[in-house]
Amino acid sequence: MSPPPAILYYGDDFTGATDTLGTAARAGLRALLFLRLPDAAQLQAAGPLDCVGVAGAARAMSPAEMRAELAPIAALFAQLGARVLHYKLCSTFDSAPEVGSIGVALQTLRAGLPGHVRTAVIGGQPDLGRYCLFGNLYARAGSAGEVFRIDRHPTMSRHPVTPMHEADLRRHLAAQGLADLRLAPWLLHDAGEPALAQAWGAAAGSDGLLFDVRDNDDLRRIGAVLWRAAQQEPLLAAGASSVVQALAPQLVQGTAPSQALAPAVSPVFALAGSLSPVTAAQVAAAQSFEVAWIEPLPLCTDAAFLQRQAEALAARLQAGRHVLACTVRPGQSPAADAGVSGRELALAGGRLLRAVLHLAPLVRRVGVAGGDTSSHAVQALDAWGLSYRAVVSAGVSLCRLHSDEVLRDGLEIALKGGQMGPVDLFERLVHGAPDEGAGA
Repeated sequence: MSPPPAILYYGDDFTGATDTLGTAARAGLRALLFLRLPDAAQLQAAGPLDCVGVAGAARAMSPAEMRAELAPIAALFAQLGARVLHYKLCSTFDSAPEVGSIGVALQTLRAGLPGHVRTAVIGGQPDLGRYCLFGNLYARAGSAGEVFRIDRHPTMSRHPVTPMHEADLRRHLAAQGLADLRLAPWLLHDAGEPALAQAWGAAAGSDGLLFDVRDNDDLRRIGAVLWRAAQQEPLLAAGASSVVQALAPQLVQGTAPSQALAPAVSPVFALAGSLSPVTAAQVAAAQSFEVAWIEPLPLCTDAAFLQRQAEALAARLQAGRHVLACTVRPGQSPAADAGVSGRELALAGGRLLRAVLHLAPLVRRVGVAGGDTSSHAVQALDAWGLSYRAVVSAGVSLCRLHSDEVLRDGLEIALKGGQMGPVDLFERLVHGAPDEGAGA
C-alpha cells in the first residue's frame, strides 16, 4: 500500500486547481489532479503521491450546493490519511455569502472531519502580485500592472458575480460566517517563526488564523509553522496556491527539473469566455491565430448553430491554422447584451470545445480562458485527471489530460482565469516559452 499523501487539495474552480498542480509539481512533489472524486482503482493506479488534487466548481455554487460538493472531500481526506486539507480559492478571495462562500466551505469541511481540526488562512501569493498587510488584501492588475487594494482594483471591485467591496479579509470573511478569525500581522515575520508559532497557539478555539504575506520568505516561515502543527493534528488551510508553495519545502528537498514550454507540433485551438480586460488584451495580441467571434445567444440556445460553428472551426484547424474562438466581445456582458447567463455560456463553451475536438483530431494542444468556461470545458471532455507538463506563465500551467478515450488521452490543455497571464499568453501556446520558474 502506498504511503498517504501529505496534502489533499480541493480547487474551487478548474483554473485554480491546475495552478496548484503546477505549483506542487515544480516544487518536486508527486502530484495529480483528479477531475472528479477518485475511486479506489484510480488512486491505486496513480501510485504514490505527495499531493492529491480534486478539481471542482464551488466558487460558483450556492451554500447548499457547496455543502453537497464538499462533504465527500472531507470524507476523502479522512480516507487518505493526509495531514493538510487545502481549500484552494482564488488569490483575490472574491466570494460572497450567497455565491462561493469561503465561510460555508470551511465550516462544511471542518464539520466532516473527525476530532478538532484547526484552520489557517494564507492571505497572499506574491508570485502573482497578491499581498496581505494588516489583514488587507492587495492585488496587481494584470501580470505587470499597478497594485491596488482589492476593493479599489479596477476589475475585482467590479466583478460581475462577486465584486470585492471589502479589502479587510477578516471583515470579508466575517460576513460569510467566520466571525472570529484572528490575525498574524506581517510584523510577526520580522520576529521569526517562534512569534508565528505563538500566534498560532493563541488562536486555538477561534475560526482560524489569517496570515499576512509580503513575500516568499514569509511563505516559507508560515509553511514551517503549519507543517509542524500538522504533525500533531490534521490541518485545514485556505488560500491560493501559496498554501502548497509554503508547505512544499517542508516535504521535499530541491525542486523538480525545469520544463520549458515547447512549441506546438500541430494546430492550437483556444477558447475565450472571459470578460476581463486582461483576456481582451491577450486576444488582441494573438497574432498567430485566426479569431472567430461567436454570438453567445444562439450558441446557448440553438444546437444546430453550435454544430455549424464547430464544423467551421474544425475545418480551419484541420487545414493547419491556429484558431481562437471568442464567445464574449470586449465590453460585452452576456447577461445584459445577449440575454444569457455566464453559466449558460460556459456550459455552451464546453459543448463547443467537445464538438470541435471530435471533428479536428489533429489538435493536441488547447487553451481555455475564463474560470467558469474552463471548468465546464474540461468537464465536457470526459476525462478523469490532469498531470503537469510545463509552465505557460505565472498562474497558468500546461497540463496533460488523462482519459479513458484514446483520442482525448494525452491532450495538452492550459486553463487560465481572467486575471492570469501576460499579454502574449496565447502566442506562447503556439511558439513555446522558456521556464520562468515562477510559482503559481
